Amino acid sequence: MQAKRTLTMICPVYNEEAIIEKFYAELKAVLDSLQDRYESTILFVVDRSKDRTLEILRGICAQDPKTQVLYMSSRFGHQMSLLAGIDHCDSDLVGMMDSDLQHPPELIPTLLAKAEEGYDIVYTIRQDSPDVSWLKQFTSRMFYRMVNTISQVPINESAADFRLISRKVADIFRTRIRERNQFMRGLMSWVGFDAVGVPFQVRARTMGRSHYTVSRLIRFAIEGTVSFSKAPLTASVVLGFVFALFGFGLALLTVVQYFLHFQLPSGWATLVIIISIFSGVQLIFLGIVGQYVGAIFDEVKARPHYIIDETINL
Repeated sequence: MQAKRTLTMICPVYNEEAIIEKFYAELKAVLDSLQDRYESTILFVVDRSKDRTLEILRGICAQDPKTQVLYMSSRFGHQMSLLAGIDHCDSDLVGMMDSDLQHPPELIPTLLAKAEEGYDIVYTIRQDSPDVSWLKQFTSRMFYRMVNTISQVPINESAADFRLISRKVADIFRTRIRERNQFMRGLMSWVGFDAVGVPFQVRARTMGRSHYTVSRLIRFAIEGTVSFSKAPLTASVVLGFVFALFGFGLALLTVVQYFLHFQLPSGWATLVIIISIFSGVQLIFLGIVGQYVGAIFDEVKARPHYIIDETINL
């Protein structure tokens, strides 16, 4: 008789008391339907919630020893929660999905079927539900198109953090990819291996709310850009030369006007506008350089990626 393969589903959680029990029930039902082929474990990574999420999960773990919990000491973010889950599991296959039921558990058998075909990475391609605003869809598309334009690592603009990876890929993240500002969607493309995408329809959110505020989305986008491209630094150098040449040309024109008209040219308003524009451009690119320096600073400090406060059933 062939031995069962092991599967761990990593589920990041943050303030999901309203829906976590329903999510667990749906996920558990799907995994139980696969128990003839897979020995499955659910690993909840709780990102220091402020509600009753941990209390509810304690009750679930007391009834189900195959459900585990990592409770973070602070809020380290979604990407670090995924990394913590990878670090604390040792399964043949590792799945990742959000705990808000927007990632449908019933898609897991399809992902497993692709893994059985030999794919090391099975990622999902999001098809947004009607309740997602046009602004969020538009900004998401623009971000991924920008990243794909300036980066050598292609990232599917509709890829989601709902995926399945092999032990081989998980081992690489556990032992070799240890940068502090991880952008998982990009790194999954960067590592290579045989990968395939599976489309899915995002469920409408019925309870709770999204924890990705505008500021967190902007920070996520900046970290993704800094992680996979140095093009903004190159652009700052090129534009610096362009504006410098423009400034030298303007200085030359001023000298010519002075000798032709024997007086200083008028146009103080124009001068103020030009200085303001140049100063703004300088500050923008100083900020860009600062983002890269900040990323280096995070690496040099070498603080832990996350800290675990408590474990349950591990």
